[in-house]
Amino acid sequence: MVPIAALWLPVLLSAVACFVASSVIHMFLGYHQADYGKVPQEDAVMEALRKFAIPPGDYHMPRPGSRADLGSPEFKEKVKRGPNVMMTVMTGDFAMGKRFAGWFVYLIVVGIFAAYIAGHALAPGAPGRAVFRFVGAVAFIAYGVALWQLSIWYERSWATTLRSNLDALIYAVITAGIFVWLWPHA
Repeated sequence: MVPIAALWLPVLLSAVACFVASSVIHMFLGYHQADYGKVPQEDAVMEALRKFAIPPGDYHMPRPGSRADLGSPEFKEKVKRGPNVMMTVMTGDFAMGKRFAGWFVYLIVVGIFAAYIAGHALAPGAPGRAVFRFVGAVAFIAYGVALWQLSIWYERSWATTLRSNLDALIYAVITAGIFVWLWPHA
């Protein structure tokens, strides 16, 4: 067993490396540009929604008032007529600093979970392949598999989820490689 305190450096360095990799992926490679489509007549739709002053949050339309409403002819007609919408409303300020900080904290948390599981499963001096396998699997599950439910439940495009899973694979390889490099010796 390797105590989690002995793995602070790979946790921190893997978070930094994944942060840099994600910045390169999103700013320079461009394959995520297709993740979200443009709404037809965007300006008109935005202007129409503005008058409702919808507070930030997640919304579903149409949304039944109760379970009983699900079976009502009125609700079924609303669903049939559409559009059926799931949307997230955000504030007008898209401050990247707050999001970058949250992303970095998330990267550290994934590293901590990877360290915890690998540290309990493996001893100091464990073979690099074993370290890579444990850390890589945990990191990939956290970065990629966690996104599948968005396509399953919320009809997010599977192409978007698969592109994000390519990112997850890259982050998992980076994380696992750094842990192999810095794994404590026997």
